[in-house]
Amino acid sequence: MLDIKTLTIAGARRDLDAKKYSSLELTKVYLSEIEKRDTESHSFLEVFKDSALAEAKAADERIYRDESAPLTGIPIAIKDNILIEGRVVSAGSKILENYIASYDSICTEKLKSQNVVFLGRTNMDEFAMGSSTENSAFGPSKNPHDTARTPGGSSGGSAAAVAGNLALAALGSDTGGSVRQPAAFCGVVGLKPTYGAVSRFGLIAMGSSLDQIGPLTKTVEDSRLLFEAIRGYDPNDSTSLENNAKSGKVIDGNHGRRLGVPRAFLKEGIQPDVLQNFEKTLSALEKAGYEIQDVEMPNLAHSLAVYYIVMPAEASTNLARFDGIRYGLSVPADNIEDTYRKTRGIGFGQEVRRRILVGTFVLSAGYADAYYRKARAVREIIKADFMNAFNSVDAIVTPTTPGPAFKFGEKSDPLSMYLEDIFTVPVNLAGVPAISVPAGSVLREKVMLPLGFQIIGKPEDEGLLFSIGKDVERAYPAPWRTA
Repeated sequence: MLDIKTLTIAGARRDLDAKKYSSLELTKVYLSEIEKRDTESHSFLEVFKDSALAEAKAADERIYRDESAPLTGIPIAIKDNILIEGRVVSAGSKILENYIASYDSICTEKLKSQNVVFLGRTNMDEFAMGSSTENSAFGPSKNPHDTARTPGGSSGGSAAAVAGNLALAALGSDTGGSVRQPAAFCGVVGLKPTYGAVSRFGLIAMGSSLDQIGPLTKTVEDSRLLFEAIRGYDPNDSTSLENNAKSGKVIDGNHGRRLGVPRAFLKEGIQPDVLQNFEKTLSALEKAGYEIQDVEMPNLAHSLAVYYIVMPAEASTNLARFDGIRYGLSVPADNIEDTYRKTRGIGFGQEVRRRILVGTFVLSAGYADAYYRKARAVREIIKADFMNAFNSVDAIVTPTTPGPAFKFGEKSDPLSMYLEDIFTVPVNLAGVPAISVPAGSVLREKVMLPLGFQIIGKPEDEGLLFSIGKDVERAYPAPWRTA
């Protein structure tokens, strides 16, 4: 019997190549688990049962010929805003409920070239707007550690699927922490790559200068394997980095051992036991040979305000195309203006409408100078804070979130929900890479809830993040990390 609870991509790769079991057998186990348990967790919006079995058979043929790639035959899940040709891609919204993708995203193409098995598309906050999946038009996903709590968002379905052993790995997208925050809440590894390291072609855009596709996995090594498969230059994406060969390097020895802590910033709403756990992780890294030093990053405190001006502005522009004429839902009306109004009113949820209104306001005549252009200027200052800090340290570390997974309905006030992103949004504003690694837990109502440790690196320095992340894993051993 396959023990998927302790299985990793690296372990499955060895087993599949050694013919211990087939990709078809492995895929059937995951499909069976999804059928039995996903009614409770609601990680998936759609399961690709028939095509997954066919893809597994094709992968087995490749493995039989000893021609397997690192991800051949590996069953993974895909967030519902990443296009797979011929499949519904709704971005968690009623307005795209029946929209079928006419082409593959570049990430999908790259995974198909390795004969990956696609298990299905995962639940998410509508158009990636949210931190809990409560904004999904199709109902929220639930945290496998405590189903009364959220799995985070917007990639909550992907994180819950991996944490709940319903997929070996998953892809999500990260605009302000939407891979890292759910990874922390669910106790898995989440990587937000350098902006431009992974193509955004075929990702339904929310904030174009912020969005990045990233992996959710059980281990740092699995994150590296999935990142290596999807990264690379893409001429279809004007923001794609032409030279990101550096991304795969691994730094070891006595290099890359200086970690910076922006302690003044850590006073921003963090729960006491979460901060205590963070200090414990720092102590473990010090014992492992790291040098810990404080860094001054005075403008990080402005990050949340800047993000919630820049992101809605970009979102309002990107979502203008969903008007009832060109894509998805169309509500008939007597004239085109009413068609727009009715379609968008019915098709968009409350949070999406809120952000469109904010975005339209900050871009409007008379207010763009007061809000949007000032936010862009402060964004450059925040980026400079990171670059200045990297002159004295190799990486910057913070808790991933100010607290563990919260209960459904607990953050009904939009501002309290936005504050959950306080440690993650600066990374997207600066365009630098960051990884969240499980690091300890805290007790809430007799349930131990996981926490994440965020490691932030210089642009295109994902290799260093993987190296440090593996040392964090050693400080918090778990059964699957021995694989």
